[in-house]
Amino acid sequence: MTDTVTNWAGNITYSAKEVHRPHSLGALRALVAESARLRVLGSGHSFNEIAEPGAGGVLLSLAGLPPETDVDTAARTVRVGGGVRYAELARTVHAHGLALANMASLPHISVAGSVATGTHGSGVGNGGLASSVREVELVTADGSVLTVRRGEERFDGAVTSLGALGVVTALTLDLEPAYGVEQHVFTEVPLAGMDAAEVEAVLSAAYSVSLFTDWSRPGFRQVWFKRRTDQPLPRFRWGTPATETMHPVPGMPGVNCTRQFGEAGPWHERLPHFRADFVPSSGAELQSEYLMPRAHAVEALHALDAIGESVAPVLQTCEVRAVAADAQWLSPAHGRDTLAVHFTWVEDMAAVLPVVRRVEAALDAYDARPHWGKVFTTPPSVLRARYPRLDDFRALTRELDPAGKFANAFVREVLTG
Repeated sequence: MTDTVTNWAGNITYSAKEVHRPHSLGALRALVAESARLRVLGSGHSFNEIAEPGAGGVLLSLAGLPPETDVDTAARTVRVGGGVRYAELARTVHAHGLALANMASLPHISVAGSVATGTHGSGVGNGGLASSVREVELVTADGSVLTVRRGEERFDGAVTSLGALGVVTALTLDLEPAYGVEQHVFTEVPLAGMDAAEVEAVLSAAYSVSLFTDWSRPGFRQVWFKRRTDQPLPRFRWGTPATETMHPVPGMPGVNCTRQFGEAGPWHERLPHFRADFVPSSGAELQSEYLMPRAHAVEALHALDAIGESVAPVLQTCEVRAVAADAQWLSPAHGRDTLAVHFTWVEDMAAVLPVVRRVEAALDAYDARPHWGKVFTTPPSVLRARYPRLDDFRALTRELDPAGKFANAFVREVLTG
């Protein structure tokens, strides 16, 4: 290994024997065919060893491939290369008068990596980012190219796949006409006294809604409300409008965040929380996230409030969002409308892990599924029981990767025990 590679947060240093950045599809296919163990590193915005190939394996970056973003305006689709990030994709798509249905809070993450791990934005009517995928192209274990299309039997196993099926070299995504979004921020929204209907009303009050808290006391310190300008402006009655530009992490400068105070702008400049031209130099944080049926939202939030004294000392911020159900076999939102609770922790794994375990215990009754790319300690046996199509995915991995070329320790433990 000629260079040291870490994830974005710096808590993982990859032990691969080699790091490769091929510059052509042909070179990539040859590398895959000749490698015994291989994993792909996207933007590195993961906080566990999901991308770790092991000391004898190859770590593959797609950053050297041509940054393809081929927009078909008539079909309202875009074919995007495996190494492209959402910020680059969004600018190109918007220049053609089109838009993605949703984006994550950080636009600097790779499209292929986000889709493969079940990453999402927010909105009761918005599925995870994989919901917009209509076609996936991947290089399989023998170096051949496979295309799987929506409607085919293997499709729902091939998109959110944890990198266990092959190297995703391109995705084709659905688009829609470009739209505007305005963002409003409210402060001090209560939790006490809210019933299920009120929590659902808050989460569905706009196209995308994010609730932030530090769990130091009940309720939410901020609510970010993103309204599409082609949709009505509902009355948000639960909080007080912010009087200064806010950042999700208390005390951090709001200048790095997307515009607030109802100033309308293009979709890709409002749906993320952070500006595309602000790239964090390092991630001084750890992250966890748990996704559970939204029918349990009130109980789950009160369960977290009850352990707030343990959570708050190691927490930077906690974000609560809604995600619509999808059909992806390994999506944390598979088959159920979802409440997603995201934790941005301090950068201290020894202090954070005991609290992660307390959070998991508090949410265990609600069948919480952890985000695949975050810090979690959920036992593999428990995790496997929460994915009803897991056996189908196992069969797909045996079909496409019979020797387990892409099955690192993380994949083997989670999927097969």
